[in-house]
Amino acid sequence: MSDYIAPVNDMLFAVHDVFNVVEKLQQLKHPLDLDEELINAILEEAGRFCSQVWAPINRSGDEQGCTIEDGKVSTPDGFKQAYQQFVESGWASFSASDRYGGQGMPKSLHVLLDEMLYSSNTSLCLYTSLTTGAIHAIMTHASDELKDIWLPPMVEGRWAGAMCLTEAHAGTDLALIKTKAEPTDQGDYLLSGTKIFITGGEHDLTENIVHLVLARLPDAPAGVKGISLFVVPKFTLDENGNPTQANGVSCGSIEHKMGIKGSSTCVINFDDARGYLVGEAHHGLRYMFSMMNNERLSIGIQGIGLTSRSLQTATAYAKDRLQSRGPLIKTPGPSPIVEHPDVRRMLLWMRSHLEAARLSTVWLGLEVDKSCYHQDQQERAKADKLVAFITPVAKAFYTDFGFNACNMGVQVLGGHGYIREWGQEQHVRDARIAQIYEGTNGIQAMDLIGRKLLSDQGEGYQLFKACLTDAVSNLQGYDDLKTSMQTALNELDEVTEWILANSHGRPALPGSIATDYLQLTGLCWFAGMWAMALTGCKESRFLDPSQKQEKEILARFFCQKVLVQHLSLKASILQGEDVLMELTAEQV
Repeated sequence: MSDYIAPVNDMLFAVHDVFNVVEKLQQLKHPLDLDEELINAILEEAGRFCSQVWAPINRSGDEQGCTIEDGKVSTPDGFKQAYQQFVESGWASFSASDRYGGQGMPKSLHVLLDEMLYSSNTSLCLYTSLTTGAIHAIMTHASDELKDIWLPPMVEGRWAGAMCLTEAHAGTDLALIKTKAEPTDQGDYLLSGTKIFITGGEHDLTENIVHLVLARLPDAPAGVKGISLFVVPKFTLDENGNPTQANGVSCGSIEHKMGIKGSSTCVINFDDARGYLVGEAHHGLRYMFSMMNNERLSIGIQGIGLTSRSLQTATAYAKDRLQSRGPLIKTPGPSPIVEHPDVRRMLLWMRSHLEAARLSTVWLGLEVDKSCYHQDQQERAKADKLVAFITPVAKAFYTDFGFNACNMGVQVLGGHGYIREWGQEQHVRDARIAQIYEGTNGIQAMDLIGRKLLSDQGEGYQLFKACLTDAVSNLQGYDDLKTSMQTALNELDEVTEWILANSHGRPALPGSIATDYLQLTGLCWFAGMWAMALTGCKESRFLDPSQKQEKEILARFFCQKVLVQHLSLKASILQGEDVLMELTAEQV
């Protein structure tokens, strides 16, 4: 099993050569005075931490898993100590506002930290990811009083966060939730109900867990318009703000899962648990989506991180494993399997997706930064709309290719990939859930085509299209690749216009083509990223000539062997919905 090596140099290439993040943040007047030297030091230290502290307990955490006794969950050996090092090193406060003790780092750097954390130990990273999302929701929607109470210890890492949406009868359809919140004479609420599939709902890493819970007030209207959001801590606080008395929050059980076994996935019971209303009553679903959108990008990066880890193992194995003789090898005897075309096909597929995805996270992170810090309100609004459009693509496309990449990582190793010692089978199991939680990838596709395309008649799409068109048009010296990229963008544009023109009066059409449309959008997005990468290669300060050649060949591979799928995706979309709906439900 190969050790994890953080791909810091490729990250520096993305940050400095491709996107010139320092200059862009200065233009946005970001409150931090970040220079190249500081950014390099941050990424190098993050890589060291992930490689030396989190990665070594990844496999043992999977083998041991979480345990529960008398309602108390214990994380695997070493997790608590590794989490404490995470807090003491300052990573817990990385992106939070300095008003509450955070460092206020930009999203364009946070996405790269997330990649390394997921690569090194996905299960452990999930605890921190949920806390980051909870901080974002409280910061965005809660009163100053609630912020002052709950945010400082969460930002510090002493308290964790969890998101409590799902109930046994209400998965995607949150209108069906039954958890109740009764107001008290003290101005707070008592919550009763049961939530399932709660990541990090109970654990031993922190002294308190702050649950964000969706529930209904007695006077709530029916449906999603009657949902409110509450802060419900595991322990209530004394007059000094210290967690002392157990709240009516208990863990009924933990799930026995296919993967992410070091992450506790809990059934959480609320029995007259004291809670505090976030924002206004009946606006909870909108508030929770602040957290969910943050989490959807994070979970997408889970797919990227696991691809990186699996690719490292597969590449090292392919260069070492001798088997048969490659078709271009003249010397007698077996050659490393990396010389065989089909093995190269898998490795280049994994790598061409990984490197485009990494670039796309920095690009997306910069758009998030722009939506927060740009001095012009209209520009902030445009960036926000662009981020909203591409977020479901990021979550679904990253996790789809991430699972496929990890599956290829097993295949490269053959029988050894199926054996636990090499670690590849764990990556497959850990990656599979990312296509499901935070909204299944089918739901992401429906969100893209319904809420993000049809609802605003393509305004977000036009912003996305303009970015990709600029990237491809600025590409110089690669006429064949430029033609391939532009052809795919033209096909995406044609398909988008067809969907906008034909969806009215055809209720089954959007759902029948949503996944194909998301995949087509993702392919074109990555093509645009490869155009930016090739432009960044020309004057790169972080790539030597050999590495520049690698980027060029990876871009060519992507265009010739991956991007061409736009033809079949377009054809499938234009066939419409009829064949899907011809059988009765009984016949299906």
